[in-house]
Amino acid sequence: MGNFQLEDFAAGWVGGAASVIVGHPLDTVKIRLQAGVGYGNTLSCIYTVYKRESVFGFFKGMSFPLASIAVYNSMVFGVFSNTERFLSRHRCGEPEAGPGRSLSDLLLASMVAGIVSVGLGGPVDLIKIRLQMQTQPLREATVPVNHGLKSRAVALGEQAAYQGPIHCIATIVRTEGLAGLYRGASAMLLRDIPGYCLYFIPYVFLSEWITPEACTGPSPNAVWLAGGIAGAISWGTATPMDVVKSRLQADGVYLNKYNGVLDCISQSYRQEGLKVFFRGLTVNAVRGFPMSATMFLGYELSLKALHSNNTVASP
Repeated sequence: MGNFQLEDFAAGWVGGAASVIVGHPLDTVKIRLQAGVGYGNTLSCIYTVYKRESVFGFFKGMSFPLASIAVYNSMVFGVFSNTERFLSRHRCGEPEAGPGRSLSDLLLASMVAGIVSVGLGGPVDLIKIRLQMQTQPLREATVPVNHGLKSRAVALGEQAAYQGPIHCIATIVRTEGLAGLYRGASAMLLRDIPGYCLYFIPYVFLSEWITPEACTGPSPNAVWLAGGIAGAISWGTATPMDVVKSRLQADGVYLNKYNGVLDCISQSYRQEGLKVFFRGLTVNAVRGFPMSATMFLGYELSLKALHSNNTVASP
């Protein structure tokens, strides 16, 4: 257990895939609320998306995150778990992390996971948001026309900017360069480093608190509850910077409006007030519970199965 373990990466992949299927419809609602126009509140957004695009509108852009977020989540969970074990082993020679895990180890491991998440997840989030937002009606947009730029109103129902994930990637690289895939990365760092601290640390302590001392590990019910609460806390507190990140990454489907994090914050506050940074808070917290509960449950059950198989396979 003290050594580098690939099982954490495999279990993270399973948890990530399960969480995407559960959470994507509400993720679409969240993105539309944060970066779109014409939505009054969460219920109004759900009704509008369904009316305009049917139930399939909630799953727009899901194929790419389903394929990629599983890999991304695999890296985040693998890096967190192995970093925590490394820190624990070198801090006090413990071969594995157990009850009474160090807060400082958890904090540093969460921060490392947050940094890694941006490197891998930035492009994934960008493509997902661009695909989710391309049928969003905009008041005015700047679109490429015959290698030039033309400002015009973009109405719902016109040809989508992207034909799919691959075309979206190719278009961004062609028009914005490779750096375009990391649009909003600074805001994502400011969201994910504290966000993962408020994700992994509450989960660890809650699951240990819920689990009776006689048990060797948390039960599936304890994992589900602790993971759900941790997800609601993490996503709820991350909402202000998540709004900024979403706007920066959606910026560029048709419209190029912001010149960075501070400019996005300034323009958003000036035009819509402080409340804009809490847009999507409810859906973030509500979505965070089932997504994270599913993610941690998938991770822990897969990890347990992998460890059981290794034990059986050992001579």
